[in-house]
Amino acid sequence: MQMNNKMNPGLLKLDLYCKGIRIDDSCLIEEDGGRKIMRTRAGLGSGLEVILPHGLYTNIPVVEAFAKNSPYVLYRKAGKYFIYREEEEICRITLSSQPLWYTQKTSSGKLMSTIGSLQGTYLAVYPSKVCEYWLRKPHANCKFCSVGLNLGVDDADEKSVNEVFETVLAARKESKITYVDFNTGHYPGDTYLDILDPYIRKIKKELGLLIGIQTPPHHDLTKYYHMKKIGVNRVSFCFEIFDEPRFIEVCPGKNEQYGLKRYLDAIEFCSKIFETCNGEIVAGLESPESSIKAIDWITDKGAIPTVCIFRPLIGTDYQDEPPPKTEDMIPIFQRLYHACMEKKLPIGVAPNIRVSLVMLPEECKYLAENSKKYFFLEAKYYLANRTLSALFNAGLSQTASRLVNVMNKNRKNLPADLR
Repeated sequence: MQMNNKMNPGLLKLDLYCKGIRIDDSCLIEEDGGRKIMRTRAGLGSGLEVILPHGLYTNIPVVEAFAKNSPYVLYRKAGKYFIYREEEEICRITLSSQPLWYTQKTSSGKLMSTIGSLQGTYLAVYPSKVCEYWLRKPHANCKFCSVGLNLGVDDADEKSVNEVFETVLAARKESKITYVDFNTGHYPGDTYLDILDPYIRKIKKELGLLIGIQTPPHHDLTKYYHMKKIGVNRVSFCFEIFDEPRFIEVCPGKNEQYGLKRYLDAIEFCSKIFETCNGEIVAGLESPESSIKAIDWITDKGAIPTVCIFRPLIGTDYQDEPPPKTEDMIPIFQRLYHACMEKKLPIGVAPNIRVSLVMLPEECKYLAENSKKYFFLEAKYYLANRTLSALFNAGLSQTASRLVNVMNKNRKNLPADLR
């Protein structure tokens, strides 16, 4: 694909992930209401949150070393923001606004921004202590991960159910969130699902929002029936790398405790239960060919791939590694779109969920060849999205949540009491 990102917002989003951006002295990000840069949610949210043309939310690297050599520069002119590349104006962008609730405190006195943070338009919460891999000596954490550097800094290290609920309520009222994503690390005894249980119950009962969880794969897969019963809509498993020798090298703790097969088994099991099951990989840590194999494997199981771009985060084992080349990433994201559409996986259906940390599968149509052949399928998904959005906007989140369950293509695989 020709690198014409001036007219292609999807290609621009991808290229910015790989190259980052420099911020000119003319910019007044926080003064103009933009979100402050926070290293939260496993560190991937280390950049500037903006909205590109066509409404594509993104988180652009700015603090990492490679961004200092970026061909992209952000300028402010007459109170508006523009991206330039090599002295040529590429496009005007909008800063993702920092909500007022970021500076509000919970009844316990904690800043709400340390309880949860917006990643695009959804709320991300890491409710418990740091992943146990960071507490070992030597560390056994994934070598690209920085979550152990963030909790207790921009992210509070312990968050009560009430603190999380107050933050979710504020985010729902002001930011109109429809989805809350809970993330945990590894804890001895496979306690992560038990830890999340009371948070999920409270939010589902009181607000009816869509809820996702991202945890290691539990050894007892029937536990996920319970998670479905209490209201979880989405589960995600981050196995990161499909090439097993590379997985062992990059993710020593995950390999020792779980192994790649356990992640894959969990994806195959949960893809038959939940509205959405994601297998998450990090492009740029293995060959593009291996990432494409991962995409095909995930979609063959009826799950949807989440594909992150490797970002060499400050303080991590891989902070000095180069980011991937955009040209190498394009075929991966082209395949992501086509594989999802070929399998008729419901991408882009969830209401008001625009993700800044990754390229959503539906956004990859900007990179795909001959995407028009999926016109009618895209129209179907668009109508489903508009219906759910209208219900949430009308304050009928409980009704919307029940409708999502009715629309679940996997209902026939559930025990009778969960259908």
